[in-house]
Amino acid sequence: MLFSDFKKKEVINLKNCEKLGRVTDFEFDECTGQIFKLIIGGGNKLCGLLCSEPDCVICYKDIKQIGPDIIIVDICRK
Repeated sequence: MLFSDFKKKEVINLKNCEKLGRVTDFEFDECTGQIFKLIIGGGNKLCGLLCSEPDCVICYKDIKQIGPDIIIVDICRK
């Protein structure tokens, strides 16, 4: 799957059905190419300068399903 495909998918938390946003980046192992974490951008950014919410980092083990339109994750958020 291409990164551009990940960016199009909405990330939903299974615990409370909260929309977390869309994937903006990910961390991976350079040797194996395996993805370790997905980074979901914080909301309400104005020209990349102001941000009312911090980025959300999701471990790959917390991803439950990757569908055609959404990524379902199972995380506890405060």
